Amino acid sequence: MKRFFACPRWIAVLAFGLLLAGAVQAQGNLEIDTPAVAALRQSMQQRHVQLAPLYASGAVGLAADGTVTLRDASAVALAQRAQANSLIAAENADRAALYREIARANGRPDWEAEVRRTFAQRWIERARPGWWVQQGGNWVRK
Repeated sequence: MKRFFACPRWIAVLAFGLLLAGAVQAQGNLEIDTPAVAALRQSMQQRHVQLAPLYASGAVGLAADGTVTLRDASAVALAQRAQANSLIAAENADRAALYREIARANGRPDWEAEVRRTFAQRWIERARPGWWVQQGGNWVRK
């Protein structure tokens, strides 16, 4: 038994097990459904109806930092730009609150940046064909 614990292979197995356990714990629950998260998701879903045409036109894109950005202002009529900017600001405020609330609901407010990164990747992966997304600092059309 003494030799088993002294074996470098055992140390490597134990270290890998601890690393794996830490990784599983660090993932947290991104699908958590608190009243605050549900309200934010509902608000975002309602706003999406107004944002969808802006995504489709290329005026608005999904940024790599988990926000929505006015990518091409010329694709929005001057009379509608203030409304578009207002929609974008409200969407980004809700997204920031969502990331913060999910981290808090997991008991780990320090995970907010990781939650944001994870959601940013999800938003980009799930973007519809023709929408603009930011990848590697560049805007690309899906």
